[in-house]
Amino acid sequence: MYLCRQTIDINNMKKSWPRHYTLYHKKYVAPCINMALKVFSFMADVAALCIFVGAILEFGFDLSEELVNELNLVYFWAWNMFLIERVSHLLLTKRGRRKTAYNFLGWTINGLLTLTLIPIFIEFFAIDDSIGVMRILGNRTFHLLVLFLISVIELSDAVITSLGKKSNPALMMAVSFMFIILVGSGVLLMPRCVQPEVHLSWIDSLFTATSAVCVTGLTTIDVPSTFTCLGQLVVMLLIQVGGLGVMTITSFFALFFMGNTSIYNQMQVQDMVSSKSLASLWSTLLNIFGFTAFLELAGAVGIFLNIHDTIGLDVRHELFFSVFHSVSAFCNAGFSNYQEGVGAHVLMTGHCWLYVILALLIILGGIGYPVLVNLKGAVLKHVKVVWKWIRGQHYASLSIPNLFDLNTKIVLRTTAVLIVLGTVLIAYFEWDNTFGGMRIHEKLVQAFFNAVSPRTAGFISVNLNSMCIQSVFIYTILMWIGGASQSTAGGVKVNAFAVAILNIRSILRGTTRVEFAGRELSTDSIRRANAAVITSIIVLAFFVFFVTLSDPQLPLKAIVFECVSAFGTVGSSLGITSEMHDTSKILIVLLMFIGRVGVVTLAQGLLKQYKNQNYKLPQDNITIS
Repeated sequence: MYLCRQTIDINNMKKSWPRHYTLYHKKYVAPCINMALKVFSFMADVAALCIFVGAILEFGFDLSEELVNELNLVYFWAWNMFLIERVSHLLLTKRGRRKTAYNFLGWTINGLLTLTLIPIFIEFFAIDDSIGVMRILGNRTFHLLVLFLISVIELSDAVITSLGKKSNPALMMAVSFMFIILVGSGVLLMPRCVQPEVHLSWIDSLFTATSAVCVTGLTTIDVPSTFTCLGQLVVMLLIQVGGLGVMTITSFFALFFMGNTSIYNQMQVQDMVSSKSLASLWSTLLNIFGFTAFLELAGAVGIFLNIHDTIGLDVRHELFFSVFHSVSAFCNAGFSNYQEGVGAHVLMTGHCWLYVILALLIILGGIGYPVLVNLKGAVLKHVKVVWKWIRGQHYASLSIPNLFDLNTKIVLRTTAVLIVLGTVLIAYFEWDNTFGGMRIHEKLVQAFFNAVSPRTAGFISVNLNSMCIQSVFIYTILMWIGGASQSTAGGVKVNAFAVAILNIRSILRGTTRVEFAGRELSTDSIRRANAAVITSIIVLAFFVFFVTLSDPQLPLKAIVFECVSAFGTVGSSLGITSEMHDTSKILIVLLMFIGRVGVVTLAQGLLKQYKNQNYKLPQDNITIS
C-alpha cells in the first residue's frame, strides 16, 4: 500500500511538473525574455540611426583618417548590435512565432549579415584569403551596404510597429514628411553637395528640401549652379521619397523584408495606400513601386533619345538629365538640373517631343495610383478577351462592362476636361503673344504643355511674366485644382473639385442626391470634398494676407500666384521667390508642407477625433438663399 501511494505521488508530480513550469515560465521567465528582446530591438534601432549618420558624414564631408577610424568603430558596434538583435530573436522567440518573424527576403538579409562573419574567422584561423569571393566579403563597401540595408529595414519596421501604439496615421504621415525635410535640409548643406565658393543659407536649404519633398519645385536658388552632382542627386532622391510618400516606402520595406507586422499595422497601412482589402495590400504596394519604376524608366529612355547630342552635354550628363527630369515630371515636382531649365534654349532646338513626354509623365503621375491600377486591370481584361477571340472563342462583343470604378471615371473625365479646356484657352490667349514666332505645331505643343504643367508639375517653358492676365488666371485655377487623390500631385484634387461641382449641380436642380455615371455619391465623400474646397480657400487667404504683411512691396498678383503655386505643390512663379523676406519664405515652406500632406489630413492629425455618437439631435433649418 505504501509503495502504491508513493508511485501515485510520483506520477502526480510528473503530471503537475509541466503545468508548474509553464506557470513559472509565464510569470518570471517570459517577461524577462520580452524585456531583453525589446532592449535589443531598441539598441538595433539606435545602431541603424548611427549607420545613417555615418553614411551622411562619409559622403558629405572630407574626413580625416582619424575620423574614419572612429566611424569604423561605430560601424563595428552597430554590426554587433544587429547580430545580437537577430540572434536573440532566433533563439529566444517561440518556435511558432519564429517562422513569422522574417519572410524569405528577411532570411536572405540575415544570410548577408552572416556572410560578414566569414572574414573574421578567416583572419582568426589564418586561412588563405586570396580567393576572389573573399575579397568581396572582406570589402568595406560590401559591409557598409549590408549594414545600410539592414538599417533601412530596422527603421522601417520601427515606424510600422509604432502604428501599433494606436497612433494617428495622419499625424504619423505629417511627422514623417517633416522628419525627411529636416534631414534633407541638413544633407544639402554638406560641403560635397554645394558648389565651391557658393554660400547656401539654412533657410534656402530648408526651402529647397521642403520644395523637393513636397514635390513643389519652387526654389530661392538656381539648382545646377548651387549644387554639385551629389547635391542634385540628393534633390532627386528627396523628390522620389516625397512623390511616393514616406509611409508608403517604409511600409514597403517593413512588409517586404519582415513578416511579423500585426493586423492593426496592416490596417493602418491599408488606409494610407487606399488598398481595398488586407489581402490586396501587398499587391497595392507592389503596383505603386512597379508603376513608378516602369514609367520613370520609360520616360528617362524617351527623354534621352530625344536630347542625345543636341543640348551640349556629354553622355553621362545626358543620362543624369534624363533620369532627373523623368523623376521630377512623374512626381510632379518641376525641378530641373539644366542651367536654363526646359525653357527657351531647349525649345529653340526643336524638342517638341521632350515636352510631350514630360506632359505624359505629369498626367500619369497626377491621376493617382488607384486609377493606374484600375487602368492596368482594364487593359489586361481586354487583352485576355482579344486573345480568346483570336484563338477562336468568339464573343458577340469585345466590350466589357463595368471595367472602371466611379473614382476612375471622375478622375479621367475631369482631367480630360481640364486639359482640353486649358489647352484651348491658353492657345487662344497666347497664340500671338508668348507663342509668337513659333511654328503651328510648336504653339499647339506649348499650349498643351502649359495646360498640363500647372497640374501640378510647374515646369516653365515660356516666360510667365509675358503672359496676359487671362492666362495667368487660368494658370492659377489649374494650380489650385491640382491632380488626383493618392497621386504625386497636389492641389485641392480633381476628385474633391468634381464632387463639389456635382453637389452644386444637384442643389441647383433641386435633387436630394448627388449622382454620377449611374452611381450615387456617398455622404462622406461629399462632406470631405466640400471641406477640402472650403479649407483650401481659407488657408490660402490666411497665407496671402500674412505674406503681404511680410513683403508689402511685392505685387498682390505675384503673391497670390506664389501662394497658390506653393499650396498646389506646383513650383511655378512670377519671379518673386528669391526676393522674399525670410519670414515669407518660412510661410511658403509651411504652405508647401500643408499642400503636400493635405489640409484635411493635417487637421485630422492635429485635432482630436470623435467617434460617431449613438444618439441624434433634433434637426432644424438655416435660412440660406
